[in-house]
Amino acid sequence: MKNDGGQAPRPRPGIMDIAPYVGGESSASGVERVVRLASNENPLGAGAAARAAYTDLATELHRYPDGSAAPLRRAIAESEELDESRIVCGAGSDELISLLIRGYAGPGDQVLHSEHGFLMYAIAAKGVGAEPVSVPENDLRADVDGILAQVNEKSRLVFLANPNNPTGSYLSEAELGRLRDALPASVVLVIDSAYAEYVDAPDYTAGQKLVETGHNVVMTRTFSKIHGLAALRLGWAYCPPAIADVLHRLRGPFNVSAPAIAAGVAAVRDGAHVELSRRHNVRWRAWLAEEASRMGVEAIPSQGNFLLLRFPGPDRQAVRVLAALQERGILLRGMKAYGLPDCLRVTIGTEEEMQAAAAGLREVLA
Repeated sequence: MKNDGGQAPRPRPGIMDIAPYVGGESSASGVERVVRLASNENPLGAGAAARAAYTDLATELHRYPDGSAAPLRRAIAESEELDESRIVCGAGSDELISLLIRGYAGPGDQVLHSEHGFLMYAIAAKGVGAEPVSVPENDLRADVDGILAQVNEKSRLVFLANPNNPTGSYLSEAELGRLRDALPASVVLVIDSAYAEYVDAPDYTAGQKLVETGHNVVMTRTFSKIHGLAALRLGWAYCPPAIADVLHRLRGPFNVSAPAIAAGVAAVRDGAHVELSRRHNVRWRAWLAEEASRMGVEAIPSQGNFLLLRFPGPDRQAVRVLAALQERGILLRGMKAYGLPDCLRVTIGTEEEMQAAAAGLREVLA
């Protein structure tokens, strides 16, 4: 058909209202070597076993992967003592979040999330024409009563990152249970436990038992954090059977690549690397929090592999510090998009990176 110069194709209503997700900075103009502390990556990288498994697939790249990611689901089930049939793998937990919203929400529906929760919850909700509802937090913690007060006949899903990024706070197993028990059976509670492996709080749960003892709870997990496989885009969800069935119907037929499956299998079996990463994180998270406190900067207590730093004075103080550190090649994450303009988030890096970040902060604040 001849182009008559008419009106260009229009996206669905609401699509152009979405502010695209912007990841953490990875480079700085004029700086040859940067300290990347803006994306919550594992500073130790992937374990040796996962790297070897990935490399071993180099001669098999012409083959389609296992469509159901069965080897990975089996390895996860064995490692976590879970029911393999309830596990669904995806291209990062981001994909699983989008699939859940596609499966259970649409125009006229509401998707609830905590005030400073992961930005992808609202983006994915708008993508299907649903309304994202931000529920105020209580002292940077998700508010169970506040969430329940917002639930109505339009509510379809509740997303709760636990522990939460960027605040680092968490809800206890008892609080999660209270939320699940008070939600209508028709509302899906999604517990996003991306940082579960880093948590050392004794009253914490990633959510497995809540999934197994109900019909409307889903737990999502990722390989991007403690397993150090962020480049492969790999995640998984643990679901009630009916919800797992919905996700399998919606996902692409080969949504997880063969190298990702192989590396994931090796990663979940490499307990030594997970423990090494966890110990490193505990040590340097505490160290950085103490250093920040000495500089007059509040370090919000965190259960993740990052710290939220709150700067005194006007909001522009955080913006000024962020820019000054970037000029020095030290990349942190600004928090304005999360409603925290007076804060910066810093990933726990290597010893060298932590020393550099602390020295840079001291210099800028002086």
